[in-house]
Amino acid sequence: MPAVGGIGPGTGKEYPGNLTPYVMVTCIVAAMGGLIFGYDIGISGGVTTMTPFLKRFFRSVWEKKEADKSKNQYCQYDSQTLTMFTSSLYLAALLSSIVASTVTRKLGRKLSMLFGGLLFFAGALINGFAKAVWMLIVGRILLGFGIGFANQSVPLYLSEMAPYRFRGALNIGFQLSITVGILIANVLNYFFAKIKGGWGWRLSLGGAMVPALIITVGSLVLPDTPNSMIERGQTEEAKAKLKRIRGVDDVEEEFRDLVAASETSKLIEHPWRNLLQRKYRPHITMAILIPFFQQLTGINVIMFYAPVLFSTIGFKDDSALMSAVITGVVNVGATVVSIYGVDKWGRRFLFLEGGVQMLICQAVVAACIGAKFGINGNPGELPKWYAIVVVLFICIYVAGFAWSWGPLGWLVPSEIFPLEIRSAAQSINVSVNMLFTFAVAQVFLTMLCHLKFGLFLFFAFFVLIMSVFVYYFLPETKGIPIEEMSRVWKSHWYWSRFVEDLDYPNGGMEMGKGGQGVKDV
Repeated sequence: MPAVGGIGPGTGKEYPGNLTPYVMVTCIVAAMGGLIFGYDIGISGGVTTMTPFLKRFFRSVWEKKEADKSKNQYCQYDSQTLTMFTSSLYLAALLSSIVASTVTRKLGRKLSMLFGGLLFFAGALINGFAKAVWMLIVGRILLGFGIGFANQSVPLYLSEMAPYRFRGALNIGFQLSITVGILIANVLNYFFAKIKGGWGWRLSLGGAMVPALIITVGSLVLPDTPNSMIERGQTEEAKAKLKRIRGVDDVEEEFRDLVAASETSKLIEHPWRNLLQRKYRPHITMAILIPFFQQLTGINVIMFYAPVLFSTIGFKDDSALMSAVITGVVNVGATVVSIYGVDKWGRRFLFLEGGVQMLICQAVVAACIGAKFGINGNPGELPKWYAIVVVLFICIYVAGFAWSWGPLGWLVPSEIFPLEIRSAAQSINVSVNMLFTFAVAQVFLTMLCHLKFGLFLFFAFFVLIMSVFVYYFLPETKGIPIEEMSRVWKSHWYWSRFVEDLDYPNGGMEMGKGGQGVKDV
């Protein structure tokens, strides 16, 4: 095994196992849970630029937009009600992810996915038939409940099913389906906006029923993970399932380790209170800071509001939706690069390279918008070359995010938690993600109105901070079995002071038995 994070070769375990077609299919079906999140991110930004939708539900925004095209472009979409339509979903997702933690732990990952699909379906149905703003908001809240359940269970499911050597690539399937969902939503918005009679927005919002059905049906046919089965006392079935997943009969060592990890987790009556223990300090820090930083890259601003943003910087509605489709294609392509590279180049390399790329692009976009729009937000006529430069740099920025903070923001937290705190810690990860998605969505249009082009510099500052954080504090987790992850903390220059030998007496492992331990470093 290659040296990782300061651990010498030959010190870790290598569980036997292959990347079987069975695992590939189950991981692809489970990853479809990301479609509902991605479709929603893409659809909400596009719908809010459709004139019939604005005229019907947000007339004041439409009137402000139509009143005088020569006025301050930075402020034309500044409406708290419109923003509440978009961001209410994330508040609901935050609340439901806390409930989803208990469901995922007690009833299994599958059931959590099923609840997610059903709630999302109900929300899409209400939104598609909405007659008033309150119906839109209720629909969005139900969509949010669905996303909370799916985002809680799918990354855990993928990390537990995948053989450790391929865990990164299979887990990023979740992020890939988010990006595919965004792209599909952008393409549909482009065509639905052209429907005569102005009811295309109903198809956009109601179309969310399709990804909801995919994850609902998928959750009924998927097997449960061996970790989850052991946690619920189905030990023999779990062993048979592990043999089938790994494609080999020799699963004794991995199975013993899973059972030992489960026994440790059963001793913990209050996983939430347990999170506060000193030995979990590194885990809780990552569960909070990684999703916090992921939202402050500014990506959701680009993705939710890409059509609004492009419309604001002078593109017409039609070309604004087309520009959003282009960024969607880049997003999917770059995520595929991440799937190829994450288990080859490692997590840290992708985090740091993506950070540098985003930082440069945000500075260039801020300079471009600042030069043309100035402080008053009135650009006059925009030359075509200028529009192309802005879209080009936004695309390079999206690519940098899509092979770094995008997929790794979900992968790294889902693979570092020991079983005894896994559901609770993943819940914190999702909650922090949704809280800051909500906060950024809620204040973005107001910030754009007040900070103007400086908004991109605001996010660039956080990209610099997060890159420094990764460089100094995030250990490499490539190629390390999920139940043996504690050794990366024990060998880290800073986190080792929190993780003592007494915490994991068996050579730095999270379980108490199961073969030889890892040598101390």
